Amino acid sequence: MTSSSPSRPGPGAGAGPGGSSGIELSEAGPGLPGRPTPPGQAGAPAPRAGDSRQSRLADETTQGRTTISSAVVQKVAAIAAREISGVHELGGAGMARAFGAIRERIPGAGTSSTAGVSVEVGEKQAAVDLDLVVEYGVGIVELARAVRRNVITAVERITGLEVIEVNIAVNDIHLPEDDGQAEPAPRVR
Repeated sequence: MTSSSPSRPGPGAGAGPGGSSGIELSEAGPGLPGRPTPPGQAGAPAPRAGDSRQSRLADETTQGRTTISSAVVQKVAAIAAREISGVHELGGAGMARAFGAIRERIPGAGTSSTAGVSVEVGEKQAAVDLDLVVEYGVGIVELARAVRRNVITAVERITGLEVIEVNIAVNDIHLPEDDGQAEPAPRVR
């Protein structure tokens, strides 16, 4: 063990019921590049989802370390976004959806549970970017608010990180006829 003790988060930073999340990221700075950082703290680039690196979180006590991969934050955000009625799927439009549909048909390939989600993780904060396909007829602004609220709540509750932003890009609208139903008979023979 080292003799240095981990720094404590500032008031409200990643606060849980006890007022402090008790975590510190040792690989990256407290804030995210180009994003708000609490006063007096320097920011540093954080690993992006998909990196083989992990975010190393240290408990405030000397009883050990907890390591959480940025992929964990990504998966929590994906699950929380899918929980909202009106979200058809996560991911892009056009070719990305076409390749996803082909990938689903390949035995063993499955689907990526985090497609359409990218995250940046700092010492005490996280930022989430989502690409959505929504159901036709759903109010997009209201849906985005509900998704944002649910993602923030889930990520903060499960990881203890403060979510500073959730950016949502609606890339497509799913129509009922997109489900691959049989094509209607032609009107002219």
